[in-house]
Amino acid sequence: MNKVFLIGRLTRDPQASTTESGRSYCRFSIAVDRFSRDRENSVDFINIITWNELASNCVKYLQKGSQVAVFGSIQTGSYERDGVKRQTFDVRADQVEFLTRANGGAQQGGEGAVKDEVIDELKQVDDDDMPF
Repeated sequence: MNKVFLIGRLTRDPQASTTESGRSYCRFSIAVDRFSRDRENSVDFINIITWNELASNCVKYLQKGSQVAVFGSIQTGSYERDGVKRQTFDVRADQVEFLTRANGGAQQGGEGAVKDEVIDELKQVDDDDMPF
């Protein structure tokens, strides 16, 4: 099963584009905190891609610093640059919940809004509590 759930803040404004066939998409990246008992906390930077109407909404309502919850799957790809083959990993978002505005204010109402206390609980999940 290939499912991903991430909460983080945009590291840059979403970049809109269109494929040759006319499908719209946008790309952005989010900074996601990684917590560990054995090491210092660190941050992962995850590339996100959205399609069609979701892409339009992300471009319209999100900006650098906005907090989001992303639901989707990992997609891989590869390309060659200067004779070196490189592998890419992106999260293809099926759903993006807008949690806060970039200036730090919480979104008011809205279906599927994630409450701050739920986010705090997710951050406190202990690896020993995981069933695998």
